[in-house]
Amino acid sequence: MAKLQPPRGTHDLLGEEMRRYAHIIEKARDIFRCYGFSEWATPIFEDTRVFARSLGETSDVVSKEMYSFLDRGGDSLTLRPEGTAAICRALVSNSLTQTLPQKVFYHGPMFRYERPQKGRFRQFHQIGAEFIGANGPLRDAETIAMAKDFLASLGLENKITLELNTLGDAESRHAWREALIAYFSRYKDQLSKDSQTRLDINPLRILDSKAEQDKQLLGEAPLYADYLNNNSRQFWDELRNYLTAFNVSFVENPRIVRGLDYYSHTAFEFVTTELGAQGTVLAGGRYEGLIEEMGGPQIPAIGWAAGIERLSSLMTLDEAAKGGVALLPLGDKALLRAIEITHKLRQAGIKVALEVKGNMKKRMDRVLQSGASHAVFLGDEDLTRDVVQLRDLAQREQREVPVSQLVETFKQV
Repeated sequence: MAKLQPPRGTHDLLGEEMRRYAHIIEKARDIFRCYGFSEWATPIFEDTRVFARSLGETSDVVSKEMYSFLDRGGDSLTLRPEGTAAICRALVSNSLTQTLPQKVFYHGPMFRYERPQKGRFRQFHQIGAEFIGANGPLRDAETIAMAKDFLASLGLENKITLELNTLGDAESRHAWREALIAYFSRYKDQLSKDSQTRLDINPLRILDSKAEQDKQLLGEAPLYADYLNNNSRQFWDELRNYLTAFNVSFVENPRIVRGLDYYSHTAFEFVTTELGAQGTVLAGGRYEGLIEEMGGPQIPAIGWAAGIERLSSLMTLDEAAKGGVALLPLGDKALLRAIEITHKLRQAGIKVALEVKGNMKKRMDRVLQSGASHAVFLGDEDLTRDVVQLRDLAQREQREVPVSQLVETFKQV
């Protein structure tokens, strides 16, 4: 039988990689707590309509990349390709639309059927945040500031740049959309096949195209800034002022767009030059119609998501903390007492390894390789006096310690 491997485009989180994952989540929880965000978890699979409606039937994710299937009851289910739609569905399903704002973060595996490559998997992991009920540019700036603080907590502040754009309100967006249709219609024969379809259904998505023939037409395409009304310009000005007050630096990038109609005003990306073509580390924006798509009222929100694998590849993490205590009993009677001591030390929050296999030389070799700071020896004579022999492995010093004082001794050292 051939050796079994994980499915193509997936990977196991083990050892150092799992430690990096846990570190990212731990740092995120610390930052999000300071901003008043709470953690939600939604199912890994949802009703297919959750994503078909939220991502748009013509998007590449829906048309080409979703893992969708019929269950035994004939219902169409989809492994979640992203987290925002599921959070909005959960808000409506749990009748929380009248309890606003809801400040939420999430993390976990997402699934997209695409060609695996460096930094891109079919099962990947995301961490994201949603500020639901976010009225006005102040909340946008605050949510972006939280993203910056999160990235800084991972040591990435000097490796990333915040790029920022405005999509304006619905009126401004409609005017821009009409201008884009007029412009790209003149070059329809030069567009890729996918973008010819987008021109009729969602012309904004042409600006996201990866096809070289489409990219060559973008230089002269109408810019959104030329179509902003007074309300949108005021929102844009206030957002930038608030970001400055939060000490968040940024560069303006008019090519950052979101292809769906419910996105509005703020769009942003934290990018890096250290990941080659996969330069976006964290991305987000304001949306005002997604919750309505899930059957709820129209509620404004802003959110962002980051790929954990990409964050992990950028990080420099300190060597795993080793330390701890190794307990080495000598004989069967000593083993039973050693088990009791081990349990007592662990309950006190002390890392303990119980070393019983092999002769003393082999056991000590394992202890030294483990990086333990102390070794505790327990023999028959020690049992009669209820003491242990405590050796400091770094200082190579050994002393006798009563068992009753062992926990306090380790707390001191």
